[in-house]
Amino acid sequence: MTGKTNLEEILKTLRPEWHEDEYVFCSFMEMPDDASEAIMWFRETEGITLIVRKETADRKKWPYSFVAAWITLTVNSSLEAVGLTAAFSFALSGEGISCNVVAGFYHDHLFVPSGDAARALHVLQGLSK
Repeated sequence: MTGKTNLEEILKTLRPEWHEDEYVFCSFMEMPDDASEAIMWFRETEGITLIVRKETADRKKWPYSFVAAWITLTVNSSLEAVGLTAAFSFALSGEGISCNVVAGFYHDHLFVPSGDAARALHVLQGLSK
């Protein structure tokens, strides 16, 4: 196991980082030939989801409907930590901000509506206080 598991310690050291580009979720039945610019991808029963910069999807003419901001919680939280997703989801939902979460090995990555990025960052920073 790696990373922090104590929720109080994790929340004190969230250090959210906003990647200031816009990102989109694209869906495909098969992996596209040139998916090398994908930030993340996931295979589901219904197809493959790629998360890419909006400019990449536009250039490649890949369809999408949700334009997001990407915020990384730079604290090294364990995949076994309990309550982190609930804590930030509750805080963001209290402000009417939707959030799509991808958990990496070291960090959680949040995708919020692009227009809500600054507010979401402020809410997440508030969890550290």
